[in-house]
Amino acid sequence: MKKERIMIFDSTLRDGEQTPGAKLNASEKLKIALQLARLNVDVIEAGFPISSPGDFRAVQQISRKVKGPVIAALARAVKEDIDCAWDSIKDSEKPRLHVFLAASDIHMQKKLRKDPDTCLQEAVQAVRYAKSLTQDVEYSLEDATRAREDYILRVVEAVIDAGATVVNIPDTVGYAVPQEFGRLIHLINTRVPNINKATISVHCHNDLGLAVINSLTAVENGARQIECNINGIGERAGNASLEEIVVAMKIREDHYPFETGINLQEIYRTSRTVSKLSGIPIPINKAVIGTNAFTHSSGIHQDGIIKDKRTYEIINAELIGGQAAQMVLTARSGRHAVRHQLESMGYNLNDEEFKRLYERFIELSDKKKEVYKEDLEALLIDVSFAEPTYELDYLQTISGTKTVPAAVVRLRKGEEKLEEISSGAGPIDAAYKAIDKITQINIRLENYNLRAVTRGVDALGEVSIKINHEDKNIIGRGVSTDIIEASVKAYLDAINKLINMVAYNNNNK
Repeated sequence: MKKERIMIFDSTLRDGEQTPGAKLNASEKLKIALQLARLNVDVIEAGFPISSPGDFRAVQQISRKVKGPVIAALARAVKEDIDCAWDSIKDSEKPRLHVFLAASDIHMQKKLRKDPDTCLQEAVQAVRYAKSLTQDVEYSLEDATRAREDYILRVVEAVIDAGATVVNIPDTVGYAVPQEFGRLIHLINTRVPNINKATISVHCHNDLGLAVINSLTAVENGARQIECNINGIGERAGNASLEEIVVAMKIREDHYPFETGINLQEIYRTSRTVSKLSGIPIPINKAVIGTNAFTHSSGIHQDGIIKDKRTYEIINAELIGGQAAQMVLTARSGRHAVRHQLESMGYNLNDEEFKRLYERFIELSDKKKEVYKEDLEALLIDVSFAEPTYELDYLQTISGTKTVPAAVVRLRKGEEKLEEISSGAGPIDAAYKAIDKITQINIRLENYNLRAVTRGVDALGEVSIKINHEDKNIIGRGVSTDIIEASVKAYLDAINKLINMVAYNNNNK
């Protein structure tokens, strides 16, 4: 039996951009819109063109360059807004005008200072005018979940008669609870005589943490379009999360006999794109796309996952194009989980080697909340009691506002002393380049962190770096009252670990 289609209306570029601190420029908006097209959303609400010339240009650019989805622009129920919105989307292959006006008594009286009949008349006039410009017109009853039901029914019937093809019922302030919201959608679906001429849409905010369940409950009661945002971003507590809605319908298709056109494989990429460009981080425990969504630290959970992922995972990370499930080792992790992690990294230890490593792991996990792969590799090297290949013998750097930064580095390698001079973007970069000349190892610096260990002007500086060599990530640390010396020590620490790791692997093949 063919499943009924639920349309996904993405408002990340309009309502999502209203998140404080999430201002996007036109280029960033276009990048997100192109990614939303790859995600295969049905509608992209590209912006609110009357709000600023910049937003108008961004919507216009998206309308001209993004193919596939319907491109919608928001407008208040006034001619000036509608004209501006139409000018911004008229070049789209699938334009939609989205008109809204208050529906609740508190909004009409306190915000607009108008009576309900006046607002109803303005709504009808706005929809008729929008319809004269394009066939696809959506009308939203702002704050519908706090409006009187009889008024909602009157407005919905009237705007459909005026030409609306989609009628949106927004929970503007996140006030609704699932049972009453479902009842409202059911009432509209059964009591409005011309409802068969339009699609019922819902737009839920998350002030009470109910946006996703309200949206799904609305679908169960007749809504066929859901308005939602990537990562659930939006004003105040955000909007319904697109990824949670579509994945919930996929995983629980036994309960939700519907389908969307969303390309699930693009969810992870879309989520990260929006987070990066908007500057809004994804909470680590965010459902579906948080970094902890597929991470396990409990020893009992880890044991179950090793035996069968289905024991503690209902979503396969590959479904959303994400990274594979991972384990974070902690003091609660058992021997089985530690050995499994080592084997997944390519290390096969005998019983005696594993016993020594596990003792060191327990010591480390008591001090450190989470133990990562790089930490395990460092423990392997420590357990092997390998001596450092290179040690710092001499360091001199030169830098200044009108001086080319340079460094002289001399290293000891056994009885041999090796010295090189190099310049760089700064004294640390110059020192690292001199070391690279000496070691002749192709290394890429991935990360560099500096923090003060103690207080005062003579504080110790601790440098932590991550280097990459042939897809191996190695962490190095160094401490000194001189931050350049600490940086060099950290670099050498990582290089020595790398050399010992390669030797260890060669000896254990």
